Amino acid sequence: MSQDKSNITNSSFEQCIKCTICTVYCPVTAVNAAYPGPKQAGPDGERYRLKKPIFYDEALKYCLNCKRCEVVCPSNVKIGDIIQLARIKYSTSSPRLRDYILANTDLVGSLSTKMSKIVNSTLKHPDVKSILEATLAIDSHRDFPSYADEQFTEWYRREAQQEQESFRHSVTYFHGCYVNYNYPQLGRDLITLLNAVGYGVKLMEKERCCGVAKISNKLIKQATRDARRNLAEIRTAVARGEEVIATSSTCSFTMRDEYQHILGLDNSDVREKINLATRFIYRLIDSGEIKLAFRDDFKRRIAYHAPCHLEKLGWTIYSTSLLRMIPGLELVMLDSQCCGIAGTYGFKRENYRYSQAIGEPLFRQIKYSGVDAVATDCETCKWQIEMSAGVKVEHPISLLAEALDIEATRALNGVK
Repeated sequence: MSQDKSNITNSSFEQCIKCTICTVYCPVTAVNAAYPGPKQAGPDGERYRLKKPIFYDEALKYCLNCKRCEVVCPSNVKIGDIIQLARIKYSTSSPRLRDYILANTDLVGSLSTKMSKIVNSTLKHPDVKSILEATLAIDSHRDFPSYADEQFTEWYRREAQQEQESFRHSVTYFHGCYVNYNYPQLGRDLITLLNAVGYGVKLMEKERCCGVAKISNKLIKQATRDARRNLAEIRTAVARGEEVIATSSTCSFTMRDEYQHILGLDNSDVREKINLATRFIYRLIDSGEIKLAFRDDFKRRIAYHAPCHLEKLGWTIYSTSLLRMIPGLELVMLDSQCCGIAGTYGFKRENYRYSQAIGEPLFRQIKYSGVDAVATDCETCKWQIEMSAGVKVEHPISLLAEALDIEATRALNGVK
């Protein structure tokens, strides 16, 4: 079911009280004078665009869609949505070959994992990076994430699928492109953790990319097609009585909010069943349904970076609360700052210097924090921080799995 996307902006922008707090908190405005800022690009600009589309400003392409403007808005104006919908409706620029390549993560990932050693070494070569910048305008300074030798779904079907039917409870896991093609270990860590507390983990049969990269690159028809398929799979899981959980904060955010607000798809029947893994686990612990036991020899000093989309969801507390439960983990909370990569945004030559300038205060803070590693729930934040701060980044789920005393946890939860 679709809805009129224009109703979202029409019912929101008139609530703006012109306080400009969104502009103060916008990470782009501080580093890019060409960007008019969220107030002018969003509610102010919408008033003009509804009268005459010629008032659209192509500088709106610099918006990260980080949603920080919406987090701080006292009037609950959907500023980021207004800007993204304006880009979709009014921009005369068309997606380039680069944008198709960066956005079609399932296609690129499925091909790259089949020859990962060649792809990984090739993408690291300086001459190849220079060629990509000259031909596709992918900045040569940007490091690419490595591809795995085997897709997560292949490992799951071979090693884990049969066992998952033996547990008394189950969830459906939206693994996303990152886990499937780049870092299957995170998916394995989640299964280890959930199996230890008595939950089996099922996968969607026809999962597609959540669509965030296609939305940001104006491939709306493709994003809508994939979103419809994912929603059908989610509804099937919910009908079985299962929640759908993701380890990516952006995947969770996109399926819960962007499907409706940007693509105009009605997901109200399943929205509250789409969850983040850390939130799902924390709520089970908080309700007394499960218990965790940890190793005595686990000692780590970890900084936590809150991804922008996780802050928009209001769910940072679940990840940090779980990390605080680990006896041997010293948690250092980083200031709330955007890392600057914004998915495919930071790969593009025209955005790279802004991306790095936005993230510089965060990188500097991490370098001087003296931590073993940084924890975050967003894969692209991981890529940006590892490249720019030179510190290893791990997911809270992986840290929990590493610190877990598996046998003691299974015993506590009556799992044989």
